[in-house]
Amino acid sequence: MADLLKLLLRVAEKAANVARVCRQEAPLFQLLVQEKTGEDKNKKFVQDFKTLADVVIQEMIRHDVGVQFPEMVGFIHGEESNKFENGLGESVAVTVCATEAETAALLATVLDGDSTAASLLSRAIHQDPASINADTDGLSIPLQPAQLAIWIDPIDATSQYIEGKEEELQQGVLSPSGLHCALVLIGVYLRSSGEPVMGVINQPFSHKDGSGWRGEHFWGVSCEGLNVCSVPRPKPTPGPVLSAVLSFSEKPAVKDALSSLCGTDQLIYASGAGFKILCVIQGLADVYVLSEGSTFKWDSCAPHVLLRAIGGGVVDLHVALKSGPAQTELAYHQPNLECAGADRWANRGGLVAYRDSAQLCKVLEALKGKI
Repeated sequence: MADLLKLLLRVAEKAANVARVCRQEAPLFQLLVQEKTGEDKNKKFVQDFKTLADVVIQEMIRHDVGVQFPEMVGFIHGEESNKFENGLGESVAVTVCATEAETAALLATVLDGDSTAASLLSRAIHQDPASINADTDGLSIPLQPAQLAIWIDPIDATSQYIEGKEEELQQGVLSPSGLHCALVLIGVYLRSSGEPVMGVINQPFSHKDGSGWRGEHFWGVSCEGLNVCSVPRPKPTPGPVLSAVLSFSEKPAVKDALSSLCGTDQLIYASGAGFKILCVIQGLADVYVLSEGSTFKWDSCAPHVLLRAIGGGVVDLHVALKSGPAQTELAYHQPNLECAGADRWANRGGLVAYRDSAQLCKVLEALKGKI
């Protein structure tokens, strides 16, 4: 299973390359610009180019993992449907083909014959990334492929990806919006219990140098007493004051309750569910609190593993408020049967992502009876 981790790191970097190519290559960037401005409403592929980039990444990951681990075919799930309708009203299923030319030909049918854009996308899909230094040599993971399933979020925080604001990241400072919020998330969980056990996060737009954007990757494993993470365990926050990262749209009642616990200057707002959990992993915030059921299994699965590996976790907020934090960690294998569509896989009770269980208890106490 160390081979699976190495593969996920590699395909996440391939995904990051696709995300960067869509911004760097003029024919693809123009499609993103058209999506952003919404000027052309006649061709569905223009309106949905962001989604096509998502699907291309998702299907590439599904294809590459399935080739090396055929036992996992049928258990690799993603946010997006791979069905598209082109400008002629034809329905096309986006898949990754055996060769670059075949994939380009298929993508051209979605892109209404735009062979230049299709070829650029196909080249990125089939191009092997540079070697990844992940320090996974010698790692023995007590799992088998037939036990596992995967959640993929191809580009989390897609609104930030489309907007494309280029923020310079400062060491140790949480920057709330920009391209760096867009992440590739690949989470592995046990089919039987839904327990998250392996996670890979790729941040395609971490920093910029003379040749363009460069990324950063993070990974973690947490299973059967094995807890390993590429991110060092952050030092405990000194003093009694906590810092919390929230969504810009969080309820006033939650903000008020946490203000009394954290102080208003320790409430931080940021974009992207995966990015906010990554901020907790990195120690840029102590907790991430979300009171609404607006995140999904593909958002939380990968970063949940990294938190588990450093002693934290992600709980269902509403269940934890009713029954306490014990046995309320999110699981990833069962849908919400009373819901339809994407909501079947929503984290309906909201969530709290945390590094320290004592801090989790303080947050729950502050929110009890308030929401």
